[in-house]
Amino acid sequence: MFERPVRSFGRLLLAACAVSLGVTGLQAQTAPAAPSEPNPSRADIFLGYSYFGTHSPIKPANIQYSSIDLGAIGSGAYYFNKYVGGEVVFAAHPDGKNDSLYTISAGPIFRYPAQNFTVFAHGLVGGAKLGGPNTIAGYNPTMWGTALTAGGGMDYDTPLFNHKLGIRLFQADYQYIHDNFGPANPGGGVVGGRANISAAQLSSGLLWHIGSIIPPPPVTYSCVASPATVFPGDPVTVTGTAANLNPKKTATYSWTSDAGSVSGTSSTANVDTKSLNPGSYTVKGHVEEGKKVGQFADCSAPFTVKAFEPPTISCSASPSSLRPGESATITANGVSPQNRPLTYSYSSTSGSVSGNGTSATLSTAGAAPGTVTVTCNVVDDKGQTASATTSVSVVAPPPPPAPKTSSLCTVNFERDKKRPSRVDNEGKACLDDVALNLQRSSDAKVALAGSADSKEKHGDTVSSERALNAKEYLVKDKGIDASRVATYTSTTEGKTVTTTLIPAGATFSTSGLTEVIWCLHGCTP
Repeated sequence: MFERPVRSFGRLLLAACAVSLGVTGLQAQTAPAAPSEPNPSRADIFLGYSYFGTHSPIKPANIQYSSIDLGAIGSGAYYFNKYVGGEVVFAAHPDGKNDSLYTISAGPIFRYPAQNFTVFAHGLVGGAKLGGPNTIAGYNPTMWGTALTAGGGMDYDTPLFNHKLGIRLFQADYQYIHDNFGPANPGGGVVGGRANISAAQLSSGLLWHIGSIIPPPPVTYSCVASPATVFPGDPVTVTGTAANLNPKKTATYSWTSDAGSVSGTSSTANVDTKSLNPGSYTVKGHVEEGKKVGQFADCSAPFTVKAFEPPTISCSASPSSLRPGESATITANGVSPQNRPLTYSYSSTSGSVSGNGTSATLSTAGAAPGTVTVTCNVVDDKGQTASATTSVSVVAPPPPPAPKTSSLCTVNFERDKKRPSRVDNEGKACLDDVALNLQRSSDAKVALAGSADSKEKHGDTVSSERALNAKEYLVKDKGIDASRVATYTSTTEGKTVTTTLIPAGATFSTSGLTEVIWCLHGCTP
C-alpha cells in the first residue's frame, strides 16, 4: 500500500521537472540573458501539494497508521544572508483513510543559490495535531504532540514576473511525530496509547520570491554640454543621463553653474552665456530619489566660451573668361562664426565693379585683354575684416574667318548650234544673278571660265569667246566694272561658262585655267 502513493508522487515529480525544463528552454529563447551572478531573494513563500507516507503503529494496540495521499503545505522563509535563514512551515493532511495530521513547525533553513536552481536543507521543531488510527475498536480524537522534521529539496527560478515566480521541484523530509493519547477506553471507542511515527513527507508547488539579498546598484549620473564650445550669447544645453533609478520612485533634478545663469528642473538644463567672458566653465547636476547612500548622484559638464572670431569670405566669378566689354557676376560668401552682421565691398584692377551685397557685377568695358583681379571685402559690426580675390580673363576676339570663293550659276551653250558662243536668254538670266551678287558686294569680283566640248573645232577659241561674251554682257548690259570680271578658259569638258564669286580677301585658285584678255573694241585675245 505504501509503494503505490510513492509511485504516484514520483510521476508527479517527473511531470513537474518536464514542465520546468520546457519553461527553461522557452525562456532561453525569448527572455534576456540572466545575470552572471544570482541575486537570491530576501524571503520566499511556498504553497504546494504534500504527501505523508508512514506505516508506524500505535502502542500498545499495535495498530498502524496509514499514508495520507492528499495534503497541502505552505511555508515562509526569511534569509539573513545569501545562505542562512529561518523558516515556518504549516502542513495539513486532513483525512487519509480516516487518519488526519496537521503540523506547524519552525527552524533554520540553509540554501545554495546557483544560476537558475537553488538547493536547500532545513531542520524544524514544532507541534503535530494527530488523529486516528480508525479501527473497529475505536478511534483516537485529534491531539497535539511533538514534531521533528529534517530534509531538503530543489527550487527552479523561472524568468516569469521578473524572476519572482519559482517552482519547487521537490521537497523531501523525514518527520518524527510523538503523541500520547492516554489509556484506552473501549467503552468510549478510544484506542488510546502512544504514537511514535517515522514518516516521509514529499512536497512540490510554487514559490514567490520577495526582495533580494544583494542591494540594488547605486544611482549614477552623467551629463554633457552641447555645444561644448560657444561664443558669448550662444545657448548651451546640458543633458543628464541617470542610471539605476527605481521606476517606482520619482527622481528630482537640480542644476548649478560656476558662472552664468542655468535653469532646469528635469534632466535637461539651459545655460545663458550672454554675460560670460571667454574662458572655461562647469555646470553641475544632481539627481535624487532618496536620502540614503546610493539613491542620489552628481555629475558635471564643462563648456568653453571663446572670443569672437573674424569673418571669412570666399569669392568667385561667373563666367571667368570674357571678351572686352562683356560683364561677369561676382559672388561673395561671407561667414561670421558668431553670426555677426556683415557688410560687403568690391574693387578690381581694371574695368569697373558695382554692388555692395553678396553679389556684384564686373564690367570689362575699356579693359585691355589680360587678367582682371577682383577683390571681395567683408567687415562685421565689430570691425573685423576679411578679403578674398578672384580672377577674370579678358580675351581678345579671334580674327574673322578668311572669306572664301563661292560657285554661282553656269551658262550653258548647248542650244544654239549655229552660234555656239552666243549668250542666249537663259544664259543672260544666269548672268543677271551674277550681276546682282556683284552689286551686293561692291568689293567682290567674279571669275568666268569658258569650256568647250572635245568634239568642237577650234575648241580653245570657242571656249575663250564664250567667256568673253559673258563678260561683255556683264560690262555693257549690266554695268559691271570690267576690272571686277576675270575671264579664263578651262580644260573641263563641256559647252559652258562657270561663274565663281570672289569676295575681297578671298584666294581664287587658277589651277587648270588659262587667263583670257578681254578687249572692249573687238581686239583679238
